[in-house]
Amino acid sequence: MFDTKIAIVLLNSLQIWQKLNVTSFLTSGIIGDNPSLIGKEYKDNSNYNYLPLNKQPVIILEADENNLKKIHSRIINKSLRCSIYINDMFLSGHDEANRKTVEKYKSDELPLVGLAIREKKNTVDKITKGSKLHS
Repeated sequence: MFDTKIAIVLLNSLQIWQKLNVTSFLTSGIIGDNPSLIGKEYKDNSNYNYLPLNKQPVIILEADENNLKKIHSRIINKSLRCSIYINDMFLSGHDEANRKTVEKYKSDELPLVGLAIREKKNTVDKITKGSKLHS
């Protein structure tokens, strides 16, 4: 049904609360860059309205630090867009501070803990090679 794929790759050593937090932030980056992904509001049988959700499924993958860096490098080498989350962001507390933490690092030095990408399916599959389905 979709010619693209959304993949989130998480550092496998993160704690569960961190994985959930990072996934939420990374997904918002994909949605923010692709507003057409937002569906329509939901309505239950009592006629109560709920917020719309992402229309496209998201695959959650995990990788060790080395593979996460390789995936990031592949994204950069192809000049693709992605959302990232770095370790420093767990302590920064708000969006502006998060951006400042990222600015401190060169691309290949980022202490990545997660990234998300939405591209054609075969591109995502090639880029995320070395990761595995999150279990």
